[in-house]
Amino acid sequence: MQRLIQLLCLGVASIGLTGCGLMNSGGDTPDASSSASLQQLERRINQLEQELQELKSPAGDADSKTPAGPLRSLTLRIGTEDDRLRMYWADGQTSNLICSQEGKGVWACG
Repeated sequence: MQRLIQLLCLGVASIGLTGCGLMNSGGDTPDASSSASLQQLERRINQLEQELQELKSPAGDADSKTPAGPLRSLTLRIGTEDDRLRMYWADGQTSNLICSQEGKGVWACG
């Protein structure tokens, strides 16, 4: 969320800067360096918009083994041949994480 706010602030600042120094001494049309600067800013804004879109898209880099839906319930099985944490997803899928005892009363799953 903080990254999103930073990108939005940068975009707003970039847009604000586009109005600074675009007119030549005649005051009617932008000069060549101002046009190049404006094009550079437009490219950067497009890049920031694309990054924002990627941040908004749901779990683009999620593990393919993990269902996208909400988790319905968990079960933990310890002290058996197949110690595991089982996750039951709302769409009916299940996922298992193998668990091991790390110490007295301490288990690690994953």
